[in-house]
Amino acid sequence: MNEAITHLKVPMELEDDRSVCLGPDGSVAHVTRTLEIIGGRWKLPILFRLFEKASMRTSQLLRDIPGISQKMLTQHLRELEVDGLVMRHDYQEKPPRVEYELAASGRDLMPVLMAMRDFSRRHPQG
Repeated sequence: MNEAITHLKVPMELEDDRSVCLGPDGSVAHVTRTLEIIGGRWKLPILFRLFEKASMRTSQLLRDIPGISQKMLTQHLRELEVDGLVMRHDYQEKPPRVEYELAASGRDLMPVLMAMRDFSRRHPQG
């Protein structure tokens, strides 16, 4: 049997109930939401850097991600924080010290991103 046949892998309660896959709370909607959350030029580099290190300061992320501006880094970190993938720790010190780390949901997402990376390696552009 062809392993690419996905309709055999998506669990469906009733054979004719397409809402499990295509409805507002279906598989497609959830995958689309996840892709929207991680979409954007800089979100994946931020997530992978935070996956590599337990926590990082903004200045470290700026040094480690070539081409990102302070504005874009701040914007994407805020969006990732709102979406629950990143946690921000403000130590209330002077000079200010703020660190970022992956939240539990961000850590849960990493195996999915690693699987996507592996898929890309197995299926190079043709």
